[in-house]
Amino acid sequence: MRSLRIHPQLHDVFGKEQPPAYLLAIFLFGLGVAAAFALWSWPLLVALPWWRPALALVLVLDIAAGCVANFTPSTNDFYAARPRNRWIFIAIHFHVVIVALLVGTGFGASVAVWAYTIAAAAVVNALAGRAVQTFVGGLLLAVGVAGLPLLPGLTPAMTAVSGLFMLKVLFSFAVDHYHRASA
Repeated sequence: MRSLRIHPQLHDVFGKEQPPAYLLAIFLFGLGVAAAFALWSWPLLVALPWWRPALALVLVLDIAAGCVANFTPSTNDFYAARPRNRWIFIAIHFHVVIVALLVGTGFGASVAVWAYTIAAAAVVNALAGRAVQTFVGGLLLAVGVAGLPLLPGLTPAMTAVSGLFMLKVLFSFAVDHYHRASA
């Protein structure tokens, strides 16, 4: 499959090259989830100043698109070759809390989701290079997703975004899926 070279400023998002079909899938999934979130959350969003839903939707798109992008060999290999960058990426991800603040719902639950996700991703990332990493990542993701319905204050849309946030950071990103780091 033919690949497109990615601009160096976007290597942290897409790696060094991506097939056009992968890029299309990444963008379509991100846009689709953001559109679904807007529809599910319309009664909440319509009452807010325009910039809050707009920013929330951009972050939802980022969360969803990142779930897919982080599974691509190019993005995986980019971070497998740069362990420090992977730690930084994990540390800076608090999007789910910002989305909750922007839409005005589920703040406490989103903090719990964020804390669990970051702690679990740190455990998984610390297992880099070990065969057990994928299993532990899958187990911790399953535990987190199973706990989402138990969190008070999450709307169905925020539950979906919280699950995608866990998938993105804890499993899609923290696990080295291809075990073939390259520079």
